[in-house]
Formats: sequence, structure tokens, C-alpha cells
Amino acid sequence: MTRILIMGPPGSGKGTQASRISGRLGVETISTGDIFRENVLRQTPLGREAQRYLDSGDFVPDKITNDMVRDRLGAPDVGYPRTLAQTAFLDQILAEGDQKLDGVLHLAADADELVCRLLRRAEEAGRSDDKETVIRHRLELYNKETEPLLALYSRRSILTTIEGRGSVDEVTNRAIRALASTGTQL
Repeated sequence: MTRILIMGPPGSGKGTQASRISGRLGVETISTGDIFRENVLRQTPLGREAQRYLDSGDFVPDKITNDMVRDRLGAPDVGYPRTLAQTAFLDQILAEGDQKLDGVLHLAADADELVCRLLRRAEEAGRSDDKETVIRHRLELYNKETEPLLALYSRRSILTTIEGRGSVDEVTNRAIRALASTGTQL
């Protein structure tokens, strides 16, 4: 099975593109955001703890994140990380199952466009974590904590970056073409 990690700043379309690409591959997609929201909705102890961080726009600490996704990572359809520590944890879990990441797709997007997208999403979905100050804080955290992963995956020769602007269909087609050009089995 092909394992693809989709990365990008908040609002770049990771969830949308993951759903579309997984549909073409015939596999399920799961995200840490989905896992967080499910735990918060079910009011699990970890979900209640994560909610504090989500509402302030902070990253949920590695320990909480890792605990939430540990069981889920054993399934053949899941991947994450947001920090170098989470990357090490993912590498360890995959290695235990004699698996690896086949590709990493990075969706690049302009910060001001991302703020507009997320504010629009907040209006449509009523998300408490999509206020402009929180959004900008999350973008700063992404730049500080997550962008170093791009360099790591580039050194591993599995990173492909595409422009995340355009219609959903345009971005999906761009993503499929880019992944195919790297030899990632689609």
C-alpha cells in the first residue's frame, strides 16, 4: 500500500486533497485534526485536554497527540506529523510494521489567502478555532514547528511541493500529476 503524507499550513486544503486523493487510491484518509475533533466530541480525557490547545490555536503537545493516534497509526491508512518529535514517533511506528512513507505532498499557500480561507470556513462551519488572531498564531507555529519537516523529507527525497492556490479540482489534478511524476504509485 502506498503511504502519502500531505502537509501544508492550516487552511491549505490538506483535508480536502487527502479525501480526493484517497478516493482515487481507494483508501481511507485520517488526519490528526479528525482525531482531535473526534476525541473532543466524545469528551475523552485526552479530548478535553486537547480542546484547551485547539481553542487557543496552539499545537496540541506531542504527548497528547501521540497518545491519541498511537492505536490509529497501526491501521494501514494513517499518517501524521507536525513536529520533528512526531516524525520520529511516526518513523518508529512505521518501522515496527516494516513500513515507510512513500511520498510527502506539500501544499504551499500565501498566508493572507490562508487567513481568508479559514475565516470563511469559520463562518460556514462555526469553528471556534478559526478567529484571525488564532489563525495567525497557528500559521506562526506552523512556520516554526512544521516547516523543518519539509527539509527533513526533502533530504529523504520524498518531498513534492505544489501550489495550493486555485480551484479544488485544479489543486487535485496538480497533486496527482506531481505525485505520479515522482513515481509514487497512484
